[in-house]
Amino acid sequence: MAYTMISATSFAVTLVLLATISISDAHLSSTFYDSTCPDALTTIRTAIRTAVSKERRMAASLIRLHFHDCFVQGCDASILLDDSTTIQTEKTALPNLNSVRGFQVIDNAKSQVEKVCPGVVSCADIVAVAARDASFAVGGPSWTVKLGRRDSTTASKSFANTDLPLFTDDLQTLISKFTNKGLTAKDMVTLSGAHTIGQAQCFTFRGRIYNNASDIDAGFASTRQRGCPSTSSTSNNQKLSALDLVTPNSFDNNYFKNLIQKKGLLQSDQVLFSGGSTDSIVSQYSQNPTAFKSDFAAAMIKMGDIQPLTGSAGIIRSICSAPN
Repeated sequence: MAYTMISATSFAVTLVLLATISISDAHLSSTFYDSTCPDALTTIRTAIRTAVSKERRMAASLIRLHFHDCFVQGCDASILLDDSTTIQTEKTALPNLNSVRGFQVIDNAKSQVEKVCPGVVSCADIVAVAARDASFAVGGPSWTVKLGRRDSTTASKSFANTDLPLFTDDLQTLISKFTNKGLTAKDMVTLSGAHTIGQAQCFTFRGRIYNNASDIDAGFASTRQRGCPSTSSTSNNQKLSALDLVTPNSFDNNYFKNLIQKKGLLQSDQVLFSGGSTDSIVSQYSQNPTAFKSDFAAAMIKMGDIQPLTGSAGIIRSICSAPN
């Protein structure tokens, strides 16, 4: 084996160059596909608008899909991977089982993009763009999505079970889980505002609406009981109820108004306004929808920065449910 001698100065320069390349590779950019796939964003937007126009609930599902992806291994589309001999899917982790949706919408968007520019756009980026387009389609904010993520070849059911928030989590647990991902308590409250749209399954709020606690409005509990029987069964557990009864299909600030009235559907919703450190944030957003939407956009951008695979890391999957 031959060795090449280099001077200390040359070695230092080489290290600087390598560091520069590493930093460059790790950089996400809103213009990432401008030259390699200029029609990517338009193609994705068309697919998402079509899906949401068919089912408004899908907007909430696509926003949640991005969130559940980024909180496990970073924003790498690991949540889209199916079981295989080498992969234990995140789809069957407790926070995802029979509840995370939108996979077929992402698959369709990926298929359409592949027709335009095969092998260029990652599934991770499609998930990120889909969340933005879904928000805007139901009256929520839009934002500039930073691009250049690559797709993982692995998934982690164990991390999905430990890192994702649960509907039973208390305030401090929620804050800790978001802090662990580089997000603040304010980011946590802001992103929870996505519950202004979407639906939850009966089993996730049954305990709350039947426990006669002081943190739930009695009339609200009675109304929700009509759609969620106290008896637990497979069919009853999966009965759906809107997270926001007032405007369930529109992205607005009613979620926060509901919390102040003790009408949060999930326990993990109501703890945001329960005499704790986040009460003031909820109050602000209940009075200022513009501030909420602006902060939501900023928080989504920040969440999209969680540990992306870039440069030579990861791959560009041909289909989103399996490594190439």
